[in-house]
Amino acid sequence: MGNTEESNFYQEYEVFSKKSTKAPIQHQFSLLAPNEEMALSMAVENFMRREDVLDVWVVKRSNVRRMTSEERANWTKRLDNKDYRKTKGYGYLREKWKEKEQGMLDEKEILSWKEVKKS
Repeated sequence: MGNTEESNFYQEYEVFSKKSTKAPIQHQFSLLAPNEEMALSMAVENFMRREDVLDVWVVKRSNVRRMTSEERANWTKRLDNKDYRKTKGYGYLREKWKEKEQGMLDEKEILSWKEVKKS
Protein backbone atom coordinates (compact mmCIF):
# COMPACT_ATOMS: atom_id res chain seq x y z
CA MET A 1 0.00 0.00 0.00
CA GLY A 2 2.82 2.43 0.78
CA ASN A 3 4.29 1.95 -2.71
CA THR A 4 1.11 2.97 -4.57
CA GLU A 5 0.61 6.00 -2.30
CA GLU A 6 4.19 7.04 -2.98
CA SER A 7 3.80 6.60 -6.76
CA ASN A 8 0.63 8.76 -6.71
CA PHE A 9 2.25 11.38 -4.45
CA TYR A 10 5.08 12.34 -6.81
CA GLN A 11 4.53 13.66 -10.32
CA GLU A 12 7.04 14.11 -13.09
CA TYR A 13 7.95 17.65 -14.14
CA GLU A 14 10.08 18.95 -16.98
CA VAL A 15 12.33 21.93 -16.25
CA PHE A 16 13.16 24.55 -18.88
CA SER A 17 15.34 27.64 -18.59
CA LYS A 18 16.10 30.83 -20.43
CA LYS A 19 19.52 32.48 -20.01
CA SER A 20 18.67 35.88 -21.49
CA THR A 21 15.77 37.74 -23.07
CA LYS A 22 17.00 36.78 -26.55
CA ALA A 23 18.07 33.21 -25.74
CA PRO A 24 15.83 30.28 -26.62
CA ILE A 25 14.10 28.26 -23.95
CA GLN A 26 16.02 25.02 -23.34
CA HIS A 27 15.03 21.81 -21.64
CA GLN A 28 17.32 21.12 -18.69
CA PHE A 29 16.13 18.06 -16.77
CA SER A 30 13.20 16.16 -15.31
CA LEU A 31 12.32 15.87 -11.65
CA LEU A 32 9.79 14.28 -9.29
CA ALA A 33 7.82 16.54 -6.95
CA PRO A 34 4.49 16.41 -5.08
CA ASN A 35 3.19 19.67 -6.67
CA GLU A 36 4.09 22.57 -8.99
CA GLU A 37 5.31 24.87 -6.21
CA MET A 38 7.70 22.26 -4.87
CA ALA A 39 8.84 21.43 -8.39
CA LEU A 40 9.65 25.08 -9.05
CA SER A 41 11.50 25.41 -5.74
CA MET A 42 13.53 22.30 -6.47
CA ALA A 43 14.33 23.47 -9.99
CA VAL A 44 15.45 26.90 -8.81
CA GLU A 45 17.58 25.44 -6.01
CA ASN A 46 19.20 22.82 -8.22
CA PHE A 47 19.67 24.85 -11.36
CA MET A 48 19.76 28.60 -10.82
CA ARG A 49 22.49 28.47 -8.19
CA ARG A 50 24.80 26.73 -10.69
CA GLU A 51 24.19 28.81 -13.81
CA ASP A 52 23.23 32.34 -14.76
CA VAL A 53 19.59 32.03 -15.69
CA LEU A 54 16.95 34.68 -16.37
CA ASP A 55 13.91 32.42 -15.98
CA VAL A 56 12.97 28.84 -15.08
CA TRP A 57 9.82 27.11 -16.29
CA VAL A 58 8.35 23.95 -14.76
CA VAL A 59 5.77 21.93 -16.68
CA LYS A 60 3.98 18.80 -15.55
CA ARG A 61 5.02 16.06 -17.95
CA SER A 62 1.41 14.98 -18.43
CA ASN A 63 0.72 18.48 -19.84
CA VAL A 64 3.36 18.09 -22.53
CA ARG A 65 1.90 16.65 -25.71
CA ARG A 66 4.03 14.22 -27.66
CA MET A 67 3.47 12.92 -31.15
CA THR A 68 1.82 9.56 -31.44
CA SER A 69 3.78 6.87 -33.28
CA GLU A 70 1.44 7.33 -36.25
CA GLU A 71 2.00 11.11 -36.31
CA ARG A 72 5.76 10.60 -36.05
CA ALA A 73 5.74 8.14 -38.95
CA ASN A 74 3.74 10.54 -41.14
CA TRP A 75 5.94 13.48 -40.17
CA THR A 76 9.22 11.72 -40.90
CA LYS A 77 7.82 10.45 -44.21
CA ARG A 78 7.12 14.04 -45.17
CA LEU A 79 10.56 15.22 -44.03
CA ASP A 80 12.34 12.61 -46.14
CA ASN A 81 11.37 14.44 -49.34
CA LYS A 82 14.10 17.11 -49.49
CA ASP A 83 14.93 16.98 -53.18
CA TYR A 84 13.94 20.62 -53.54
CA ARG A 85 16.92 21.57 -51.33
CA LYS A 86 19.48 19.97 -53.62
CA THR A 87 21.08 22.14 -56.28
CA LYS A 88 22.08 19.34 -58.59
CA GLY A 89 19.68 20.72 -61.20
CA TYR A 90 21.88 23.79 -61.71
CA GLY A 91 25.10 21.98 -62.65
CA TYR A 92 24.59 22.77 -66.32
CA LEU A 93 24.86 26.53 -65.72
CA ARG A 94 28.67 26.56 -65.59
CA GLU A 95 28.82 24.97 -69.04
CA LYS A 96 26.23 27.40 -70.41
CA TRP A 97 28.20 30.33 -69.00
CA LYS A 98 31.38 29.13 -70.74
CA GLU A 99 29.51 28.88 -74.04
CA LYS A 100 28.17 32.39 -73.56
CA GLU A 101 31.63 33.80 -72.76
CA GLN A 102 33.14 32.18 -75.84
CA GLY A 103 30.48 33.74 -78.02
CA MET A 104 31.06 37.22 -76.62
CA LEU A 105 33.23 39.69 -78.43
CA ASP A 106 36.58 40.34 -76.87
CA GLU A 107 38.17 43.76 -76.31
CA LYS A 108 40.64 43.50 -79.19
CA GLU A 109 37.91 42.76 -81.68
CA ILE A 110 35.83 45.70 -80.53
CA LEU A 111 38.83 48.08 -80.68
CA SER A 112 39.66 46.89 -84.20
CA TRP A 113 36.36 48.35 -85.36
CA LYS A 114 37.69 51.85 -84.60
CA GLU A 115 40.25 51.56 -87.31
CA VAL A 116 38.49 53.01 -90.26
CA LYS A 117 40.48 53.17 -93.46
CA LYS A 118 40.66 56.64 -94.89
CA SER A 119 40.63 56.90 -98.60
